[in-house]
Amino acid sequence: MPEKTLNVAIIGCNFMGKAHSNAWLQAARFFDLPARPVLKVACGRQAGAVTRFAENWGWQGIETDWRKVVGRSDVDIVDIALPPHLHHDVAVAAAKAGKHIFCEKPMALSVAEAGAMLEAATQAGVVHYVNHNYRRTPAVQLAKRVMNDGRIGRVFHWRGAYQQDWIVDPEFPLTWHLQKETAGTGPHGDLNSHSVDLAHFLVGDVKSVSCLTASFIDERPLPGAGAATFRAGNRAGTMRRGPVTVEDASLMQVEFVNGAIGSFEATRFAPGRKNRNTFEIYGSNGSLQFDLERMNELQFFSRSDPADAQGFRTILVTEPCHPYAGKWWPPGHTIGYEHGFVHAVADFVSAIVAKTPMDPDFTDGMKVMTVLEAAMTAARSGARVRIAAPERVARA
Repeated sequence: MPEKTLNVAIIGCNFMGKAHSNAWLQAARFFDLPARPVLKVACGRQAGAVTRFAENWGWQGIETDWRKVVGRSDVDIVDIALPPHLHHDVAVAAAKAGKHIFCEKPMALSVAEAGAMLEAATQAGVVHYVNHNYRRTPAVQLAKRVMNDGRIGRVFHWRGAYQQDWIVDPEFPLTWHLQKETAGTGPHGDLNSHSVDLAHFLVGDVKSVSCLTASFIDERPLPGAGAATFRAGNRAGTMRRGPVTVEDASLMQVEFVNGAIGSFEATRFAPGRKNRNTFEIYGSNGSLQFDLERMNELQFFSRSDPADAQGFRTILVTEPCHPYAGKWWPPGHTIGYEHGFVHAVADFVSAIVAKTPMDPDFTDGMKVMTVLEAAMTAARSGARVRIAAPERVARA
């Protein structure tokens, strides 16, 4: 294990808190890191819950006030594993305190918030990262390599879809994900943020966008008694209800700067699709297809193959020569959802020690927010919206 250490503070102890904690624990065990992450302090609103979380994941201490955490002299990294409406304040304070920032997506609620986060991190000279972790799936990295090698040629089409089904039941409770003040948008921001980042990574910047959104269920049971009733399978109509204030589905059409065109679908109303994040890329020499629900596979079609043997081939991306795969198991032994987080932590630690930028950073996150915000403007107006180039801020 390396002698140098980096002390980590995590703020947020729910789903993403667990995924991030596992990554901080595992990274140094599988990757040759230049510094060892130390799980220094976990922060959550309720002392009892954060104590149980810390004990389970090996965090050395707890705190219930995030402001105290970012001000601690024994913290090097602040990991923001919170809902998006809380990202801005924590990130700006962490940057001003000189902490490196590992931030969950979507980056913020607005381009304005994202810009303030980027400015603060840049001025502080800290390493900053937005956790679009699917970039670090080995199959996605292989797709990037194939494209960089020119094996699919000039890109004509991007077709992306991120589909889930966890709120199809109208009695599912009104969680923070379904309220504008805490989520900003529905699947458009939550899911499409991943898809837009992947499109930026693989195809390039977006030039213009049009968008259609839809709302299918206007109100839901309030959390608490309503949630308990839902879990019990009771469909009684007496529980208190509240309005859903975000969209339920989004469809975007875009033009890329390089002339390619693309589509993006984001929905949580796709029965049978648990976490299907898929893209198809069609070019002059070939095509690629990826589906997160089959995350160890990449589909590749090459026009260079003999005519009598052409067809999509399935590449099992588990060979030592494949990106990240050689750090895990023997060929054919697949990895899962959590491994992208480990890859991100490993690269983040390396970037801090090497004093190099980390991608996707806050500049990339702001670019994603710019596209998402323009799309919502397009949805309201019914007109195509050109994407304004984000304000140029030097990367740390």
